[in-house]
Amino acid sequence: MQRLDAALEDYRKRREEFVWHVPPAFNFARDVVDRFAIDPTRPAALYRDAAGNESRFTFGQMSGWIHQFAGLLEALEVARGERVIVLLPRIPEWQIATVGTLASGAVAVPTSMAVLSPRDIQHRVNHSQAVMVVATPDAVPMLDQLRGEMPSLKHYLVVTDGKAAPPGWIDFNQALVAASPSLGRDTLTTDPALVFYTSGTTGKPKAVLHNHTYTYTGTRQASIWHGIRPDDRFWPTTGWAKAAFGPWSVGAEIVIVNCAFNPAEELALLESLAPNVFCAPPTQYRLMAKHGLDGIELPKLRQCVAAGEPLNPEIIRAWKAATGVTIRDGYGQSEAGLLIANLAGLPERTGSMGLPLPGYHIAVIDEAGAELEPNTVGELAVKYPAPGLFMEYWKNPEATARCKRGDWYLTGDRGSYDEEGFYWFVGRSDDVIISGSLRIGPFEVESLLVEHPSVVEAAAVAYPDDDLGHVIKAFVVLRPGAKADEALIASLRSRFAQTGDEHKMPALFEFVSDLPKTPTGKVKRAELRALA
Repeated sequence: MQRLDAALEDYRKRREEFVWHVPPAFNFARDVVDRFAIDPTRPAALYRDAAGNESRFTFGQMSGWIHQFAGLLEALEVARGERVIVLLPRIPEWQIATVGTLASGAVAVPTSMAVLSPRDIQHRVNHSQAVMVVATPDAVPMLDQLRGEMPSLKHYLVVTDGKAAPPGWIDFNQALVAASPSLGRDTLTTDPALVFYTSGTTGKPKAVLHNHTYTYTGTRQASIWHGIRPDDRFWPTTGWAKAAFGPWSVGAEIVIVNCAFNPAEELALLESLAPNVFCAPPTQYRLMAKHGLDGIELPKLRQCVAAGEPLNPEIIRAWKAATGVTIRDGYGQSEAGLLIANLAGLPERTGSMGLPLPGYHIAVIDEAGAELEPNTVGELAVKYPAPGLFMEYWKNPEATARCKRGDWYLTGDRGSYDEEGFYWFVGRSDDVIISGSLRIGPFEVESLLVEHPSVVEAAAVAYPDDDLGHVIKAFVVLRPGAKADEALIASLRSRFAQTGDEHKMPALFEFVSDLPKTPTGKVKRAELRALA
């Protein structure tokens, strides 16, 4: 208890004394990558491809490629502020294209083919009015088929594996080598830098617009939550911010692994790649623990963190028993980055989200915006100004207005905090489903279900699952005469496979005569969750 009290007192002092010093101008490429590239041998990335081949790259090499990509964008007349869709898996070209886009003053839109259907990609391109896409060969057929429906795209770049680029595509690596390096364009911390698309309860995914301050604050996450030291090797298996902005901010080496998750293989890679710091979503920790941790040897592993959804206390205990390292949970959002965490150097409180990061005023508030007392459930909120908080839901002023209450940003989550200041997650204020760290809007599921000729209405909710945290359960109202049987369920599921939306496919179905609704006709998903 004495150690905890002393640590908490030191933490509170750090919070009280912390002052932001955000510079007026900042660009991650020049102010971070180039700074570490002064040492030409400093390791920046360890890459392991799908075949198991490993390569290492220095900050000097990455800096050179990043500035060549900026030069390529300028040669193609991609203007300041125009959008570049980075549709790449976990390969080093993701870092080159994303950070190179920032260097040029354009806006990067990171996306993932792994969890997006053609309609998702089309929406992101058309909503952002992107002028360029960078993709891998497996995305080429889909994008070629959609060309006529994405008129803003002018440039198609493909990262090939040595084969010739398809007709109508620019070979990424050839163009990069031929490009003249550019210092890029000067950017203010207030200039737009990134767009993340995040699922909501209704309608299409919302566009989270960040400025360059977001990349500037990455060092906070890396140092005080991940506990990364400058000479560490850091392996993040999820998260855009963790794939570059955090670890590179402190000069650490990133591990990039391009293969699908398999618990046995990931445990073997933890031993062979020997990271000092490891970050993974709770689902991966759960499945690795379920596979079995007996005999694992990780002598270099010093820190483990989890993000994306709450982590079960029993998994934290099992991991600690096998590895000697405590998984420290944290809480953040696409809109806000990291806000609350079990911080490095402080005793971890199993099951809690942790403590607010110094530099942020976080509270639990009521409907009037008043701060609540300890052990009282309310809305988790962040007080403005908060460096790293998103600028707006781009092109969606209504959604932007809904997440504000006075000078508070509403996270959309409910929680409480105890007498010592540790925060505890209660649940979503809205109905977004988090399954295996993927955020799925119920509307996205329901819109596919109601297109079926046998369906009148549908509602999707989260259902607890031991491995994924939650899966999707669908409540379905059928048309008269339709038969609720296995054949119908198979037919409903086939719609998700046909459109490439398998990750949105309900695991469970329940057929009901009607859905509970408010007087204004809105579905009461909270009641359905209780039934589920």
